[in-house]
Amino acid sequence: MYDKHSMKATEFIDDGEILDTIAWAEENKDNLELINRIIDKTDDLKGLDHREAALLLCSDNPEALQRIFDQATKIKQAFYGNRIVMMAPLYLSNYCVNGCTYCPYHHQNSTIVRKKLTQDEIRREVIALQDMGHKRLALETGEDPVNCPIDYVLESIRTIYSIKHKNGAIRRVNVNIAATTVENYRKLKDVGIGTYVLFQETYNKEQYELLHPTGPKHNYNYHTEAMDRAMEGGIDDVGCGVLFGLNLYKYDFVGLLMHAEHLEAVHGVGPHTISVPRLRDADDVDASEFKNGISDELFQKIVAILRIAVPYTGIIVSSRESPKTREMVLKYGVSQISGGSRTTVGGYTVTREEAENSAQFEVSDVRTLDEVVNWLLRTGHIPSFCTACYREGRTGDRFMTLVKSGQIRNCCLPNALMTLKEYAEDYASPDTYRLAIDMIRKEAEDIPNQKVRSKVYEHLNDIDGGMRDFRF
Repeated sequence: MYDKHSMKATEFIDDGEILDTIAWAEENKDNLELINRIIDKTDDLKGLDHREAALLLCSDNPEALQRIFDQATKIKQAFYGNRIVMMAPLYLSNYCVNGCTYCPYHHQNSTIVRKKLTQDEIRREVIALQDMGHKRLALETGEDPVNCPIDYVLESIRTIYSIKHKNGAIRRVNVNIAATTVENYRKLKDVGIGTYVLFQETYNKEQYELLHPTGPKHNYNYHTEAMDRAMEGGIDDVGCGVLFGLNLYKYDFVGLLMHAEHLEAVHGVGPHTISVPRLRDADDVDASEFKNGISDELFQKIVAILRIAVPYTGIIVSSRESPKTREMVLKYGVSQISGGSRTTVGGYTVTREEAENSAQFEVSDVRTLDEVVNWLLRTGHIPSFCTACYREGRTGDRFMTLVKSGQIRNCCLPNALMTLKEYAEDYASPDTYRLAIDMIRKEAEDIPNQKVRSKVYEHLNDIDGGMRDFRF
């Protein structure tokens, strides 16, 4: 029985409700009057429920699709403007005890090079990332209680936060590790993690268990209920996602929205971020063997509907996607991307050609961080390295209240500009520097609060100083 308030995975992600939702959406997909009513409803910036969003997904009406894209663009601007948060993954270890059929880390893969970073190697990786200009990392590991226990992850986070190199410092460490206990989530909270991220991969329980035949990840309920344990452990920013291509996309789309509704209903805070990775080739994995892949056009539609259905959430697109695809979805909802990413363990201190065969997936966007920043500026976006909300305690319901009220713009825009100025002065190539300064001077005029705007102008006039500790 479907119950979004339940703490049981098979009740807040109910198979019958998902199948009924998809059937209802297919039956009504040509009802343009109903579809237009649903799209009109999103003018209030309150989002949609999973049934309403599923109907938009199933509709093939060109007029409705254009309205969806137009509305997604408007809502993206209302909540996030043209700011794009920059981040990079840092792979600590690819040892894993699970048997996931779509991931090269699976324990039976004898061809991949297994590696676990020492604390000294982590320092070198972090310095390399700092020298690019990164301030926000996402830690990635395989699941292995012997080679990668929670104490190793905690020590690694402390190491990362301790490193100050030239003008560099990592200010927010998000963590993507396997589902764990409330006690371990409390430990992660205590060392100062940002967002806890865990992808469901697929919400179809039967398919999930087939894709995860062995290892602790095989336990669907334990994995799906991880966000509730994380919040019980004090982590108030969590990030969800599915791996599109593993299962039928309509099923996982509805399941993803039901998970967001559950978190909102039980904890009062929905997902801080939603990621939309698509299955890619990797060592020992041929993506073509999975028959549920989605086209670029459908991917674009999914991003747009997620934006209008869950308007407050950050939407992340990684370097799995090509530059062309990433540009395509930016205006329709994406608010965070990676730049200069390496998906190998130890990949930032060697060239791509020299990197050991330890990658989790093939990277489609191989541009450097500076090239990505330059591209964003040329396409009218503001690359943001801001982590002020995390450092000022604006997380969980405090962050969501600001976002949903629209007041976050008073914090995000000035901080985005100041951190872009920091990047431009410390790391940018000459051309990127010029584009960044032009963007900063142009966008500063749009800061709504006059007092904040004046303070930003004051700092902009001092081209060399005074802004590294600047935050609202």
